[in-house]
Amino acid sequence: MCAHVVVAEDDPKQADLVRLYLEREGHRVVVVHDGRAALEQARRGPAELLVLDVMMPVMDGLDVCRALRAESALPVLMLTARTTEEDLLLGLDLGADDYLTKPYSPRELVARVRALLRRGARVLPPEAPGPAAPVARPLTVGSLTVDPLRHEVTADGRPVSCTPAEFRLLEVLAAQPGRVFTRAQLLEHLHGIDRYITNRTVDTHVMNLRRKIEPHPRRPASLLTVYGIGYKLAEGPRGAS
Repeated sequence: MCAHVVVAEDDPKQADLVRLYLEREGHRVVVVHDGRAALEQARRGPAELLVLDVMMPVMDGLDVCRALRAESALPVLMLTARTTEEDLLLGLDLGADDYLTKPYSPRELVARVRALLRRGARVLPPEAPGPAAPVARPLTVGSLTVDPLRHEVTADGRPVSCTPAEFRLLEVLAAQPGRVFTRAQLLEHLHGIDRYITNRTVDTHVMNLRRKIEPHPRRPASLLTVYGIGYKLAEGPRGAS
């Protein structure tokens, strides 16, 4: 799967290394070295994915991601030297689809790019003649509603802003409330089967979602952990045992 990829990295040596590995994979790569140039390239098109470093001059990666998400669903793989949980959650909350902490293996970066592009190809299949597909109905579990057609989530009647990955995870869980999904199964729905993506990706999305949909994120009543297995969305009204 060849794609047009924009790489935003202010370290020239690191940028060249990423470009080399992505070009070996068959991708067309444009390299920029500051955040404003990254945003301009993403807007200009026809980019299909943005590899975005957080720490950049002129405009940092978080501001780029925030501005881009207001106008585009372009997949974003964020690169960061910040390793605290809050920093990673902030990047995902602003709309990054995945993150990779430095130092990283270029092979792992290529695998993450491959997985994001593969997921995008599944989400946006080519149109074909024939009868219209059935309309996806809203999924309601307790006071949580996931509307696949409008790509909207509400919790207790209030709108919830979700990244594409968070929305997909909620959609999968809400389609079968009460069913326990392993992390591997959820990763398959999020990114496709890829050995380079870790269970930590799912855990981070779950923590972020709990902050958004649970009245008490540290004592979740809807998005539950099944220890040693994975996660499920509780059946019935919120707060039920």
